[in-house]
Amino acid sequence: MTDPWVALEPGADPAERVRVLRRAHETFTRVGTVPRPVRSVVAESWRRSARAGVGPDGTASVELSDGALGTYRAEHPLARVMPLFRELMGTFAADGEHLLAVCDAHGRLLWVEGHRATRRRADGMNFVPGARWSESAVGTNAPGTAVAVDRPVQVFAAEHFIRRVQPWTCAAAPVHDPRTGRVLGAVDITGGDGLAHPHSLGFVQAVARAAEAQLALLAPPRNAPDTPLLGALGRDEAELVLDGRRVRLSRRHSEILVLLARHPEGLTGDELLCALYADESVTPVTLRAELARLRRVLGAGLLGSRPYRLTAAVESDVTVVERRLRAGAVTAAAQAYTGPLLPGSQAPAVVRLRDRVADGLRTALVAHRDPDLLADWAHAPWGEDDLEVWRALAAVRPIAPVRARLAALEAELAAPAGRARRRACGATYLQRPHA
Repeated sequence: MTDPWVALEPGADPAERVRVLRRAHETFTRVGTVPRPVRSVVAESWRRSARAGVGPDGTASVELSDGALGTYRAEHPLARVMPLFRELMGTFAADGEHLLAVCDAHGRLLWVEGHRATRRRADGMNFVPGARWSESAVGTNAPGTAVAVDRPVQVFAAEHFIRRVQPWTCAAAPVHDPRTGRVLGAVDITGGDGLAHPHSLGFVQAVARAAEAQLALLAPPRNAPDTPLLGALGRDEAELVLDGRRVRLSRRHSEILVLLARHPEGLTGDELLCALYADESVTPVTLRAELARLRRVLGAGLLGSRPYRLTAAVESDVTVVERRLRAGAVTAAAQAYTGPLLPGSQAPAVVRLRDRVADGLRTALVAHRDPDLLADWAHAPWGEDDLEVWRALAAVRPIAPVRARLAALEAELAAPAGRARRRACGATYLQRPHA
């Protein structure tokens, strides 16, 4: 094989190649070794699939449907280039009895369109919008593997890890944010053996590059005035982006702005005093002085009074996480969560909100059972001692390092001194400075 990313070179016998791959697949699922004729990209993907606990007789699960799917798709950056995908690939898919599919960065299918009869066949293996097709969920497949390795890739017939997918051939290419380089998802063409040709791989790669160019054109100028944006997750001092300028707020001003952004109807002086200060001896004069200083920092017009309120809508990273959780978009919520809300704050209302957001997300992650998302949380500073998450991670990714960490945590929890130390470590994390 001169190009390891091409599934079937011109002149090769597809039927013979299928027979070889089926024997290789059976060998791997039986004894765990990959015979030599299997391409390196496929062999590595099979190994990742097995480590993730994927079984060859499994199937994809549908995670989002109806309103939740619609909300998530509407917010996704690739929604802006779906007209381009349809223009470039729609006729090719329909005429060739193929499917056009687009997934997010975690392999969840957002759109599946194309030939009607082919769609009905694909429904039988849950190749449908809202289903997760990451490698960690269904093993080797073009969209899932493309986002896993960040390269265009073809997957032919029995190269698919799950047997019910092996009658299919697909080619996919990742699509990146043109500014940050971050993988946004992948565009895929799925159908029969006719797609096992270098041209189909080049085609989806060209479509992905066209989409990135279109996203670059659609992106607003960096300094364009827009809705004020408040970033308060994972940092003690919030940052407000306002009229193209970045304002770093003091801890107290951060707390005030977080609470007012959450209560657009406004808060009275007494309500704000109770929300901010556990010490009942703090007087309204102290609060008014803080609000006067905050008004000078923000500039005229944004902070109103009687009741205290923000005169313009402010979008905060906290509300983004909560909105995505409500829509069932757990992956997107986890991506937006950069750490506990104002971790050093002891303001009563901020502490309650911080716990509510963190508990809501971690509960969703445990229920979601995605090994990558659980691992991200478990290895973050706020999750390194989270026993419930480590147990959930060990259930879906029972590799030696995870099992060892879980055993250590459980042993530590069993000792009274260990429980006290974990509580102290958690308090230390919340108290230490954060960027």
